[in-house]
Amino acid sequence: MSAAATRLLRDPVSALGLAIVLFAVFVAAFAPQLAPYPEDAYESHLLQRLRPPSAEFPFGTDNLGRDILSRVILGTRSALAVALSVVVAAMAIGIPVGLFAGWRDNWVSDVLMRVTDVFLAVPQLILALALGQLMRPGIETAMVALALTYWPFFARTVFAETRRLRSALFVDALAGIGARPSRILLLHVLPNALPAVLVRATIGMGFTILTAAILGFLGVGAAPPSPDWGLAVAEARQHLPEAWWFPTFPGLAILLLVLGFNLLGDGLRDAADPRLRRSRR
Repeated sequence: MSAAATRLLRDPVSALGLAIVLFAVFVAAFAPQLAPYPEDAYESHLLQRLRPPSAEFPFGTDNLGRDILSRVILGTRSALAVALSVVVAAMAIGIPVGLFAGWRDNWVSDVLMRVTDVFLAVPQLILALALGQLMRPGIETAMVALALTYWPFFARTVFAETRRLRSALFVDALAGIGARPSRILLLHVLPNALPAVLVRATIGMGFTILTAAILGFLGVGAAPPSPDWGLAVAEARQHLPEAWWFPTFPGLAILLLVLGFNLLGDGLRDAADPRLRRSRR
């Protein structure tokens, strides 16, 4: 683990991604203290609406006079909470499906993977929009929709790793001494599949943040007055191009955080996957 961390930190691109993610976590943890006007998450100040960036409001104000810098900072906590919840829920569904389907060769395994393929064949955003329309719009709806559309990626990843590992010599040795399949899967196969799962989870965090922002932009995700980045970009459309700062800073926040998770995911893949390291030698 220490060697993998060293390789990760020595790569400047991966280190940049890690720095962005850690900075976002810090901002999310201390958002109420860092925001200049934390009350602007829910209060309006119409007398100072659509003010350009200044010393008082570095990112300007929105259509309701709220400080955009404060709302971007407060939105970081929401974005990370949604992404983490969605990825954890998707892992809770996808990992058991992938383990069971990859270990067995029967009709149940075939059915599970065909269902997974059906979910993978439909674009995630389209499926999330369809599920979101069936339920009451809100951030909880977006989280459920994203979790139900992202678990197949974990299922397919774990399925491939389980199929590869089940024919390994250490698995045959464990089976030969009478180890139960559940013990082999949970204590030996799953830990060896974790590098691939970790990479998928890290990249999935960034993709989930982007998709949640799109859902907020389309009116299926977070609802006003939540300090959601995608919702802020949607509210700014009717004030362009005059109030250019209104969508610019929430959009940059989305860009930087998604970029950070993608760079970190690539670095984790290079550092933790020994097969990839061998292929590059």
